[in-house]
Amino acid sequence: MTPEEAYNYALKYGPSEETRRIACEDPKYAYYYALDVDKNPRENTRNSACQDSRYAYLYAKDVDKRPHENTRKTACRNPKCAYLYAKDVDKCPRDDTRKVACEDPKFAYLYAKKVDKEFHKDTKNAVRNTKYEKKYESLLELFSKEEII
Repeated sequence: MTPEEAYNYALKYGPSEETRRIACEDPKYAYYYALDVDKNPRENTRNSACQDSRYAYLYAKDVDKRPHENTRKTACRNPKCAYLYAKDVDKCPRDDTRKVACEDPKFAYLYAKKVDKEFHKDTKNAVRNTKYEKKYESLLELFSKEEII
């Protein structure tokens, strides 16, 4: 039985240790198993989801519905996932998520815009000499206008 087959079987007939174990062979199906079958977090489905940055982020957002050290650590292997984790799960800036988001100018810009919502030297340095630098400067003007109001 493949992870997809185990997930589909469990959807139809309910959870079991065997189908969960098989689903956990693939981070995608471990996430969907936790979300749709168990409808709760479990250590084994979380650990499996944490083999992939995207599914670690989604697990924290949709299954745990809160930050968890394992999911954050895995999400922080990828700039996009680190940014999304900060925005949707932590719902606040953190040095670890910002540092990884700043590995990609696009996500550094988005981090500044949607998470920091203010100037930060790391995001500023990450967009320097890229197509996001002018957008960042406009963002700073907007932030300073909001402070005045």
